[in-house]
Amino acid sequence: MIVYLEKKATKKDILMAAEEFEDYIKIVVDIERKVMAMGGKLHADSENILIKNGSRQRNIWGGGFDLMEILNPEIRKKFIKTAKRFLI
Repeated sequence: MIVYLEKKATKKDILMAAEEFEDYIKIVVDIERKVMAMGGKLHADSENILIKNGSRQRNIWGGGFDLMEILNPEIRKKFIKTAKRFLI
């Protein structure tokens, strides 16, 4: 299940997002609007939710919390900061 977040995730939110993969949650953040969607089988699923809620494609980045596929260090830093805001 995909969970859209504008505030810190609850334990229930995290459990719902973990339904697809027990040990991994896909995370997609809008680094400008500072909102996040998590869960689903594909990052694209959460990306579509963000776009439907007003995000722009160029500001959307995805990965797992410890995944460093975002090569641009400035964008990676914004991604991690936004994800931590919702999960820690």
